[in-house]
Amino acid sequence: MQKEIEAIKKGFEEDIKKVKDKEELKIAYLGRKGKLTLLLRSLGGLKIEEKKKYGPELNKLRKEIEDKLKKIKSLGGEERRGKDLTRPGKRVGYGSLHPLTITEEKILEIFKSMNFSVVLGPEVESEFYNFDALNIPAHHPAREMWDTFWLKGEEKDKERFLMRTHTSPVQVRFMEQNEPPFQIVVPGRVFRYEATDASHETNFYQVEGLMVGKEISLANLKFVIEEFLNKFFGKKLEFRFRPSYFPFVEPGIEVDIKMPGGKKWLEVMGAGMVHPEVLKVGGINPEEWQGFAFGMGVERLAMLKHNIPDIRLFYSGDLRFIKQF
Repeated sequence: MQKEIEAIKKGFEEDIKKVKDKEELKIAYLGRKGKLTLLLRSLGGLKIEEKKKYGPELNKLRKEIEDKLKKIKSLGGEERRGKDLTRPGKRVGYGSLHPLTITEEKILEIFKSMNFSVVLGPEVESEFYNFDALNIPAHHPAREMWDTFWLKGEEKDKERFLMRTHTSPVQVRFMEQNEPPFQIVVPGRVFRYEATDASHETNFYQVEGLMVGKEISLANLKFVIEEFLNKFFGKKLEFRFRPSYFPFVEPGIEVDIKMPGGKKWLEVMGAGMVHPEVLKVGGINPEEWQGFAFGMGVERLAMLKHNIPDIRLFYSGDLRFIKQF
């Protein structure tokens, strides 16, 4: 891993002298299939000790590359050459990341710095993983909390499918295939069949987290959540933890924050200790292992951070709104 890091550092310094297009260089290193991005993704397959060692170093390198790209006005010696009047005109501007993408990347960046691995899962989910495996059996009153988009099809002896109502099913899928201890975050789009207003949409984004270990407690959960939210908002916040009910955790809590100088408590996420039945479904012995889980809405955090009054603005396609970010 150290050799790959050094190779990327050296390669970037060489490319910065040759490449003519700044955006091309950014994509080559920081794009979805960029050299540094792929190396960051490979952290998931490393041991915990290696993640602790190389994770911060890779994040530091990413920041250095981003800072250098911001400072550079032209590449490839363009400033040293005379102007070529036959060259095509320059673009007025480039596209940019959507504010929700920016927010999600910030969330994941913070959790990766805390040694959480990022895990993805399907948006079309089975009834078992979306409900039953999470301690929400058929006819359970908690199912009314999720207005569901069911997919049409034969429902005799076959399992029903739906558009997932939360990203929690990925946690069960991960537990089935991995041995603890582990700590993961699960970003993704979810769907609810409900009326649209200033604070509700039929599709939105969530990030959920799961940590399982031998001696995990609410104290660990409290530390992780406070550390994350303080870093995300860049301020020292006040916190309030209230008892609440979620079928897949016991006990469950709601997390509220108060901004410095603020008067109102703002609800930001739900969390709790993973219910023993959920651990059992995932193939983990609750007598030996414990864990906590939490979930937050990406739109909710973006709205609080940037004082956005209406969730529908994110999906309006209005460039006057998007260009502010």
